[in-house]
Amino acid sequence: MTNPSPDSIAPSLALIEQLAHEAVSTLPEAFRQAATQVRLRIEDFPDDEMLEALDLTDAFELTGLYDGTPMTEKSVSDQPTGTDTIWLFRRPILDEWAERGDVSIGDMVTHVVIHEMAHHFGWSDDDIAAIDPWWE
Repeated sequence: MTNPSPDSIAPSLALIEQLAHEAVSTLPEAFRQAATQVRLRIEDFPDDEMLEALDLTDAFELTGLYDGTPMTEKSVSDQPTGTDTIWLFRRPILDEWAERGDVSIGDMVTHVVIHEMAHHFGWSDDDIAAIDPWWE
């Protein structure tokens, strides 16, 4: 990893969103079209309601969140209740990226997107590892 120049700035919300869309575009073809139907929302931090629902007190603990009904739980007879959404939280992502220090920001965002897509598709850990090579 190269050292950033002194005039570097932190990746913006727009860049994180661009990287998230790029991550979706690189998913295996069998999942790509369905993944494009999931809305991507990028914010600096999760809101208080999200943290409370997950019983979290530190906003830096949450890099992403899937909000929707997993495809494994959907039925053709279900009435749509809203768009499935993946939330990415820029500041916690940047914090984890800085702590790791050995991955690109693109790889970090891809990792979070794939983890959240796993909730949408109902993937197992093995499924995730086949798509995301540095899945822990």
